[in-house]
Amino acid sequence: MAKDSGPPAPRSSRAEVDAFLKKVAQTVPVAAGGRGRLMFALDATASREPTWDRACQIQGQMFAETAALGGLDVQIVYYRGFGEFEASGWIGRSADLLAVMRRVFCVGGETQIRKVLEHAIAETKQRRVNALVFVGDCCEEDVDALCALAGQLGLLSVPVFLFQEGDDQIATRAFKQIARLTNGAHCRFDASSAQQLRDLLSAVAVYAAGGRRALEDYGRRVGGDVPLLTRQVR
Repeated sequence: MAKDSGPPAPRSSRAEVDAFLKKVAQTVPVAAGGRGRLMFALDATASREPTWDRACQIQGQMFAETAALGGLDVQIVYYRGFGEFEASGWIGRSADLLAVMRRVFCVGGETQIRKVLEHAIAETKQRRVNALVFVGDCCEEDVDALCALAGQLGLLSVPVFLFQEGDDQIATRAFKQIARLTNGAHCRFDASSAQQLRDLLSAVAVYAAGGRRALEDYGRRVGGDVPLLTRQVR
């Protein structure tokens, strides 16, 4: 099935960013008595190849701010090609995270979001996953089946934060439903908002690893939209 690239996606509005930040502040849990665990899933099919290097920079750097906190482990999950689905071990250093990302290259194929959700369910049944972040641009699967799995993640208290590259309307509808069922959030991004989203994703990681105080320190240093997140955290 061909993926509709369509016209360039508009930058997320300030209202959309504010709503996303509010949702993050309400739902991202802070690990209690241990390291936070965040699963990071990516669509590595051919449609994302033109922006993969930029995506690696955003996704690799967003955890750099947590290095000094020592409280966040990340698992990289991705799909590509004909049924290829991979998951790394749990990574505690940003340098190791970026090394894994740089070894990944895009291969044509259909989306496998179902496998991502199933994997998140299996992992959190073994040991709590604090949140799932997904970055992709389209959805070629049965949305009802995906929503059923999202409902299970919701019951397990695993919020899913979906970052949509581009403006594919089928993906938008599917991603919004998954976010709603898991008490997570959905946000679009493009080249013009890459720096903004890198800062916001870093803020999510900082909060998951170090709590409100760490987030306040990060907000004072970075500025921009991040203090909005700080003010909404209780």
